[in-house]
Amino acid sequence: MLQRINLEHILFLDIETVPQLPTFNELDGATQTLYEQKTKYQRKEDFTAEEFYDRAGIWAEFGKIVCISVGYFTFKGERRKFRVTSFHGAEISILKEFKNLLETHFNRPQHVLCAHNGKEFDFPYIARRMIIHKIPLPSKLNLFGKKPWEVPHLDTLELWKFGDYKTFTSLKLMAHVLGIPSPKDDIDGSQVYDVYYKEKDIDRIVTYCEKDTVTVAQIVLRLRNESLLTEDEVLSI
Repeated sequence: MLQRINLEHILFLDIETVPQLPTFNELDGATQTLYEQKTKYQRKEDFTAEEFYDRAGIWAEFGKIVCISVGYFTFKGERRKFRVTSFHGAEISILKEFKNLLETHFNRPQHVLCAHNGKEFDFPYIARRMIIHKIPLPSKLNLFGKKPWEVPHLDTLELWKFGDYKTFTSLKLMAHVLGIPSPKDDIDGSQVYDVYYKEKDIDRIVTYCEKDTVTVAQIVLRLRNESLLTEDEVLSI
């Protein structure tokens, strides 16, 4: 049961991704062709591959990670804090710093990773990008040979499904129906491409990523029927 997991053993996270290059025309010919083939069913006849390129960030083969935000609970007596920090910069540095965090602070059997739709997106995306950069996978992302109940991953989308695999519930919608306050200044996920490549405002993306990480933690608290975090309990470090 979710209530049996010690909150201090959970590393909450969210990632933000963009296409590897600013424009489709900057890709080499082979990559352009492969992207056209990869996206033909998503694009149908509505868009060319070039017109569809701003969405390339959702695939690890054509995108890259520009921010990983993580958060974790600490308790001193009855005092509760949720600490949030982010890794950003060159992707290989982001991945190495995240791996170091896992191996030095979240490397015990009882430690788990938690994200919204993490099993379908965040966790495999990080693992694939590590392999592409020739970074050995940390144990929390290396699932080979593990039985389903041995996988150290929590997914708030999966928890919300209760066995129903027919629908997708966004983080924003889930937070709304559970009465979790949503920050008014968030950018939309579809805007990350423009904010990164056109506005070149990584700080804005980091803020957005950290707020989503806090929201994931808030959802877990609601699913455990515990009180939500207050502003003074959240520390950005």
